[in-house]
Amino acid sequence: MTLQLEISTEGHLGVIALNRPEAINALSADMIAGIVEALTEWRDDAGIRLVLFEGRGPRGFCAGGDVRAARQAVLEGRTAEADAYFAAEYAMNLIIATYPKPIAAIAHGAVMGGGLGIFGHCRYRFGITGARFAMPEAAIGFVSDVGINALLKQVPEARALAFLMSGTPVGLGDALVLGLCDAAIDARRRDAVRAGIAAAANGDVETALVQLMQLEGVEPDVASLCQTADMLAALFAGADVGEILDGVGAQPQQPETATLLAALQAGSPSSLEAILASHRAARRLPDIADVLALDGRLASLMIRQPDFVEGVRSVLVDKDRRPVWNPADPAAVDRAPLAVALGG
Repeated sequence: MTLQLEISTEGHLGVIALNRPEAINALSADMIAGIVEALTEWRDDAGIRLVLFEGRGPRGFCAGGDVRAARQAVLEGRTAEADAYFAAEYAMNLIIATYPKPIAAIAHGAVMGGGLGIFGHCRYRFGITGARFAMPEAAIGFVSDVGINALLKQVPEARALAFLMSGTPVGLGDALVLGLCDAAIDARRRDAVRAGIAAAANGDVETALVQLMQLEGVEPDVASLCQTADMLAALFAGADVGEILDGVGAQPQQPETATLLAALQAGSPSSLEAILASHRAARRLPDIADVLALDGRLASLMIRQPDFVEGVRSVLVDKDRRPVWNPADPAAVDRAPLAVALGG
């Protein structure tokens, strides 16, 4: 097994530890394959009654998928390889979301993009105080994927769109309100919670995990992004990105509104249109499999747009945070290819 992934068992507990700390555990193709292999093996193993995901290193659980590698594949004309990477990731997401055995996860630090694609679909999600959750795809010219829309369609649309379109990292307060986490855990109690999860595998798993959350859960920080989204809910009902941006921009610029507006304006217009349209489409889809199929079509579209190569360059390669979007105006985005992808 790759050193980027630690697979082990502790009695009746199967443990998958993401172990690529230098990249905040960004998911390589090998890591995705290893996760699928372990979950497939344990599915029919009567000795494994509970699975746990955790991340190694101090900076976070997982910062997302390996979009740098995907960008390089696109630049070298290997777009089919990039397509295969995302298809494998979404297949992994589906396995986690529909797994017949309980899956728990402990997340600290950065929980972003593909990291939420793992953590968010687990059945029991323990967030460590200080964790930051985000879907920052608009900053890299991509689309909010990994089945996140299947989770966020359960909450008011304005909250979901504010989170997805802005890419703003949020704390446990917002993560709980958005339905992306189940319990806030004091960082000082992390080892005790880890031990409690291991013990739960030996008894009444589901009851023990619920009791552990009730016993160890603490009051999270304020759900500030959701509060701002609630105030702007009528504006997030706008027909398109331009209408939403104009509406938010016309509001009295309190600090929270100004911060949200700046984040929205910084994203790729093409990405923002894809994020908006795909989230609204996902609200009409019946299950996670359909949402992930839509994600696959959109990912294939977006990696072929100039903003993906440029966005990853600006955030992860050169790190200058000065992307040149093409087009730069939401009104100039060609929505025809997007409509085809949305229609299946």
